[in-house]
Amino acid sequence: MAYRNFTLTTDAGIAHIVWDMPGKSMNVIDMSVMDELDAIVDAVAGDATVKGAVITSGKAAFSGGADLTMLEGLLRDFHAKRAKDPEGAARMLFDGSRRLSQIFRKLETCGKPFVAAINGTCMGGATELALACHARVAAEDDAFKMALPEVKVGLFPGAGGTQRVMRMADSQQGLQFLLQGKTLNAAQAKAMKLIDETAPAKKLMAAAVKMLKAGVDPVKPWDQKGFRLPGGGIYSPAGFQFWPAANAIYRRETHDNYPGARALLQAVYEGLLMPMDQALTVESRYFAHVLQTPEAANMIRSLFVSMQELNKGARRPTSVKPNRIRKVGILGAGFMGAGIAYVTAKAGIDVVLIDRDQAAADKGKAHSDELVSKAIKRGRASEADKVALLSRITATSDYEALADCDLVIEAVFEDREVKRVVTEKAEAVLKSKAIYASNTSTLPITSLAEASKRPKNFIGIHFFSPVDKMMLVEVILGKKTGDKALAMALDYIKAIKKTPIVVNDSRGFYTSRVVMTYIREGLMMLADGVPAAMIENCGRMAGMPVGPLSLGDEVALDLAWKIVSATRKDLGVKYVEGPLDNILEEMVVKRERFGRKNGKGFYDYQGRDKKLWPGIPEVVGKPKPADAFDVEELKQRFLVMQALETARIFEENCLTDVREADVGSILGFGFAPFTGGTLSYIDGMGTAAFTELCRKFTKKWGPRFKPNRLLKEMAKTDARFYERFAPEKGPDAGEREAA
Repeated sequence: MAYRNFTLTTDAGIAHIVWDMPGKSMNVIDMSVMDELDAIVDAVAGDATVKGAVITSGKAAFSGGADLTMLEGLLRDFHAKRAKDPEGAARMLFDGSRRLSQIFRKLETCGKPFVAAINGTCMGGATELALACHARVAAEDDAFKMALPEVKVGLFPGAGGTQRVMRMADSQQGLQFLLQGKTLNAAQAKAMKLIDETAPAKKLMAAAVKMLKAGVDPVKPWDQKGFRLPGGGIYSPAGFQFWPAANAIYRRETHDNYPGARALLQAVYEGLLMPMDQALTVESRYFAHVLQTPEAANMIRSLFVSMQELNKGARRPTSVKPNRIRKVGILGAGFMGAGIAYVTAKAGIDVVLIDRDQAAADKGKAHSDELVSKAIKRGRASEADKVALLSRITATSDYEALADCDLVIEAVFEDREVKRVVTEKAEAVLKSKAIYASNTSTLPITSLAEASKRPKNFIGIHFFSPVDKMMLVEVILGKKTGDKALAMALDYIKAIKKTPIVVNDSRGFYTSRVVMTYIREGLMMLADGVPAAMIENCGRMAGMPVGPLSLGDEVALDLAWKIVSATRKDLGVKYVEGPLDNILEEMVVKRERFGRKNGKGFYDYQGRDKKLWPGIPEVVGKPKPADAFDVEELKQRFLVMQALETARIFEENCLTDVREADVGSILGFGFAPFTGGTLSYIDGMGTAAFTELCRKFTKKWGPRFKPNRLLKEMAKTDARFYERFAPEKGPDAGEREAA
C-alpha cells in the first residue's frame, strides 16, 4: 500500500516508519494520518518477517499533535444530527472522538514492539503516540520539547495520555504534567520515565534500532499480571494522602471553571481503578463529554484556531512583499526597552539599544545578560547562545547608530514631549524606508505621529510586561499609517514569535483601556464597602489571573493616576469624576503608595512576599460584612464590565475583528480563558441576556454599566458577534464599517 504521509520500509527485520506530511512544515494528526497509521499497524503486525518497528519524523520536529479543526468538524456534525437523533449523535461523537485512542491501543497490543524516535517538538496527540509505543528515545538537544497541552485549550489528552502517564510516572509529577500542560525537555522527560533513552539527533534512528535489537517487550507492564502503579494504588496509604490533596489543589488553581481539567482529574482517578481497556473507555467518555461544553468550543476557537490565523498573518496586507529585518533600533533602555532588545536579539536580529547616556544603555543590555544567564541555569540555553545573543546588541547613546535600521521602536516614558524629542532625533538619521514605532500603552498614535515627517511610516507596537514572557503584541494604526508600516510590524512580531492583534487608534487602544476597567471595578467595589480580600478572591474566582488591587499595584498606581489625569485634561468638562479619582489621589498623591515599584500600594511588599495593606479602610472607609454581598454578582461585575467595554471599543471601530478581541483579551490581560475571551463571553449568554444584565447592574451600581447602542441593537434579535461579524479568512480581514 502506498502512503501519502508516511514511508514504510524494512531493513533486517526492522520496519522504518518515517512520518513526513507533504506540503507542511510540521506533521499534524488529521483524518488521513489516522487512516494511514491504522493501516501501518496492521501491516507491521501482519508481516511475519518484521520483528519490530521504529517510528520517527522526516521533519525538524516530530509533530505538533492533532489538528483541532478536525474536532470542530466533528462537533458541527454532532450538533447538526442531535436535534433529529440525539442518541445517534452522541454515539457518533463518542466513536469519532476516540478513534485515535483505539488506533494507539491497537499499536500497543499488536504483538510487535514499536520504538518512537523523537526529534524536536512532540506535542499533544504525538506525545500520546510516543507513549503508546513500547519504548522511546529522544534527541538530546535543546530543540526537544514534549508536552500534553490540551488542557490549555479547554480539553484534556483523550488518546490514552491520562492513563499512560499516570501508569509510567510518579503520581504527583504525572498529574502536574497533565493539569499544567507542562513542557518537558529530554532530561525532564527521562527523569519522569516518559522516555527511556536519549541520543544525539544524528544517531537517533540508530539508537532506536539498537534498542529493538537488544530486546523490547511488546507487552506493556500494565498489560502484564501483577502490575502496580508507580505512586501506589488509589486506595493505598499513599493514595489516601495524594488524591484529597490533588482535588484541593485543582480547586484552588481553577476555581472549578474548567470542565476539561475537572474531567481530566475524574478520568485519571476512575481509570486507575480499572484495567487499561476499560480505563481508556472511561477516558473517552469524559473526553466526548468535554468536547460538548461551551468552554471547550470557545477555548479551541480562540486559543487554537483564531490564534493560528493571527500568527499566520490574517491581518497582513497582501500587497506588500515580506520584509527581511536585519537590524532594529530601540529608543529607551529601561525595563520595557531592554525586554524588547532581548526578544529581538533572541530571534537572531541585530539590535541598537539607545539611551540618554552610555551607562543607561549598558544597564539595558545587562538585562539581556541576566535573562540568558537564568536560561543557562535552567538548561534552556548554552554559553554559546549567550555570547551570540549579547553580540547582537549594541548599547549606545549615539543616534547615528540607527542609520541602517529597518525598524525603530521607541520605548521611552509616557510623556508626549519626551517622545517628540526622540522621534525627531531618530528620524534625522533614519533611512527613508525605515519604519518608526512607538511602544506607548495609552497615547493616541495619530497625535504622536505629528512629530514625524513621514506619518505613513509611523505605527504603534505595544508590548506587554514582562516582554520576554507575554506573548501578545498590540499593533496600533494611526490615521495616516500605511500598509508598509503595518506589514513591517507584523513581520517583526512573527520573527520574534509573538501573537499580534491590530487595532485602530484611540486613547488606551484596546487592551490598556479594558484592563483599566477591571482595576477600576475593583476600586469601585472598595468604595461600595466590599472587603479588599473578598474583591481579590472574587477576581480570581471569576477567572482572572490576579485580583484587581494586585494588578493595580503591578501596573503602578502612579501610572494609573497619570492616565486618569491625562484623560481628565484631554476631555475637559466632559470628564466625570468619581470614587476612582478620589482613591487614586489619596493613594498616590497624599500617601505616595505607588504599588510594587516602591514596595507599597494596596499591598505591602517584602521581596516576593506581599500582604494586603491594613490601612486600606483609612482611604475608603470601613468595609461592610462580606455576607452583605453576592459572590456570583461580584464575579459577574468584573467580567461584564470588561466585556461591555470591549463591545464599546468594537462599536467605535477601534477593534475590527472578533478574533483579535478574544485572543487579545486572554493573552493581553488574562480575561477568563474558559470563556474564550470578552466577545465570546457575551456570545455565550447571548446579547439579549447580556444587555439585560447590564441594565440590571446600571440600576444597582451606576451608569458605567449602561449598554451601548450596538449591544441594544443586537439584543433585539439576540444576535451573536461571531455571526454578525464573522471573521473573513483572507489576509486583509478586519476592515469593516463602524457598526
